[in-house]
Amino acid sequence: MASITNELAAILTTVRRPGDFFASGLIELLAPQLEVDGVGQIALPLLPTQAKQLVAAAERAPFGRGQQTLVDTAVRRTWQIGPNQVRIQGRGWARTLSAILTCVCDGLGVAEPVQAEFYKLLLYDEGSFFASHRDTEKAPGMFATLVVVLPSASTGGELLVRHKDREVRLDLHGPDPSEVAFAAFYADCVHEVLPITSGFRLALIYNLLRPGPGRRPEPPSYANQQAQLAALLQAWSADLSLSNVDAPEKLIFPLEHAYTPAELGFGALKGADAAAAAVLKAAAQAADCDLHLALISVQESGSAEYTGYTSSYRRWSEPDEDEFEEIEVLDRYIALSTWQRPDGQPSVLGEIPVGDDELCPPDALDDLEPDEEHFHEATGNEGASFERTYRRAALVLWPRQRFFAVLCQAGLAVTLPYLADLTERWLSSGEDHTSLLWREAHELCGHMISSWHGQERYPAREKAPSHATEMLILLIQLMDKTRLEAFLATIAAGSGLFAEGDNDAIVQALGLLRPRLAAALSQQIVAGNAATSLMVCGNLLARLAASGGPGRGGDLRGAATALIEALPGDPQHAPAQGPWWQDRSVKSRFVLDLLEALCRIDPQLAEHAVGHMLTWPQTYKLDAVLVPAMRDLNRSTIAREPAVAPLRDACLAHLRTRIAKPLAPPHDWSRASVLPCQCRHCADLSRFLADPERRAWAFKAVEAERSHVEQTIQRAHCDVDVSTDRRGRPYTLVCTKNQASYDRRAKQRSKDLEDVIHLGGGDHS
Repeated sequence: MASITNELAAILTTVRRPGDFFASGLIELLAPQLEVDGVGQIALPLLPTQAKQLVAAAERAPFGRGQQTLVDTAVRRTWQIGPNQVRIQGRGWARTLSAILTCVCDGLGVAEPVQAEFYKLLLYDEGSFFASHRDTEKAPGMFATLVVVLPSASTGGELLVRHKDREVRLDLHGPDPSEVAFAAFYADCVHEVLPITSGFRLALIYNLLRPGPGRRPEPPSYANQQAQLAALLQAWSADLSLSNVDAPEKLIFPLEHAYTPAELGFGALKGADAAAAAVLKAAAQAADCDLHLALISVQESGSAEYTGYTSSYRRWSEPDEDEFEEIEVLDRYIALSTWQRPDGQPSVLGEIPVGDDELCPPDALDDLEPDEEHFHEATGNEGASFERTYRRAALVLWPRQRFFAVLCQAGLAVTLPYLADLTERWLSSGEDHTSLLWREAHELCGHMISSWHGQERYPAREKAPSHATEMLILLIQLMDKTRLEAFLATIAAGSGLFAEGDNDAIVQALGLLRPRLAAALSQQIVAGNAATSLMVCGNLLARLAASGGPGRGGDLRGAATALIEALPGDPQHAPAQGPWWQDRSVKSRFVLDLLEALCRIDPQLAEHAVGHMLTWPQTYKLDAVLVPAMRDLNRSTIAREPAVAPLRDACLAHLRTRIAKPLAPPHDWSRASVLPCQCRHCADLSRFLADPERRAWAFKAVEAERSHVEQTIQRAHCDVDVSTDRRGRPYTLVCTKNQASYDRRAKQRSKDLEDVIHLGGGDHS
């Protein structure tokens, strides 16, 4: 089906003439001066009194049968007044009639000049009708009839028009007295007027003529193209139903004319665009496809070069954009938006990306003139660049059965609310899993799960629930265990598809599955994500253990073993740094979650994990990770578990060793003087630090040298306060010694003493 895009475009490009066998509408009325012999000036809207006067001045309208003209109220019951008795004047009416003819010509697909010849004035009273018939040629060059219904109050009287195997029902009531309703149809159409049920209808009848020699206009017929398109779309739909066929999910036919978002609509299409839309609409309906109108936006960016010549007088001026030239397109993004349906109803679709294989033809967007284009000068290490945007309207269609697949291309921001609505309606209906609503939700879930990778971006960095929680909650409400299993397997595939805030929903979902299946999925989720989302997996394991295990008693040892196997160890052999959103660092809360989970699942696994952490102190730092974890763990019921004792002992030994170190304030002004820099200014700083007599040092130097010395003080954590004396030039960096090292150690000792007590090591005050 790779050629479908070319085939569809080739067929549609032969459809150049818009129009149909009928045209109708409403238009603003610039009221005519209407005068009838024997009645006088006619007021509009028509008054009942004048309607009766018109009846008195009229005659029964006849109809033709072969060469005869007959009057038979069983076939036609209405009143007519001939053109020689009617005068229609006023410049306003000429403009109104001209506007009507423009609409009619567009609707009938007539490009040649058309004349409207007034034929008669018809008055329909209650019970009036006209049975099914065809109009005869009433004047040379006549090809169609135009009916203009002037403002008058009536009900009923719909106009039925048939052409070949099609029929339309036109309501010619103008809801507003300032508007006039009209309808036109080709002369070979069979038509009838249904009975007027109340009131009066006043209508002007015109013969539409094409003057001069030549063939008369006929309704455009694209029956062959419509049949070809329908067959093509049916074959495409059948191929898409086969999962092993590589066919485009949707077809996009860009239109010729430009349309703004405000004017985009099927009724506003022009020329060949309107013709293509009409034919494609009929073919799509026959092939059970959905047709939409949308705007394509193409955004491109890339490298450029400056081609202008800089003269001395322009040296400091900004270059013009026409002095740049594109070199290469580096990034291109195409998307559809501003969706319009043929019936005018709102669409749930949002922005949907476009694949190059979906354009009809594939080069449809080549050689377009950009709507916006901007060039940017080179800055720093970046060369000159450009950005530009193209916009085109397009007809978009897909098989109706593939709607959910297309909907998923709009992303989770669209599909999740849609699924939530389906779920809510199913729950409210009280129906079971055989209902249409549930089956639609089940199908949509399948498409969402299969496309989930790539939609959920960087959730592992978040603690709040991600889209995964919304999906799980909806699946739980639907009690769709098949999709639950599939979605949990998708999460298990890794790439950080869930956040810590999703763990409650995952635990709840696993609880609905069979214990053995839930245990296996738990292990897969941990094994698939621990390398990139260690904290999240530790928290999940702790929640599962606290809940009693997955699936009401499922074994968590597999998941626990997978997490232990993923524990980081030797920092020299740590994996390369991953994407910025992946957090592989070890934090105290992870140790707390891990030990609480392992002590509940299997104490031997807890012993193994503790031994691993004590083996790699550079990864599991005592002060940053283990001591805070043990302090929090001491509040837990597992604090006295034998498996945890070696970790507590190691923390206590570390704290007591530091507490035992002598602590006294400095007795003179000498301070630690080993510095990372040996330049002459830093050598002066080192001598100042080592001097037991000097408390302050004034360093008068230019800004760069002052800044360098200040940075050395910061990097070496020197016991020095700095300030800048701005009197004179250059300024002076004033360095004053303090006892920050002693203060830090005193504060640390106080905290160490508190930690020893919290860890159960006794009072060392």
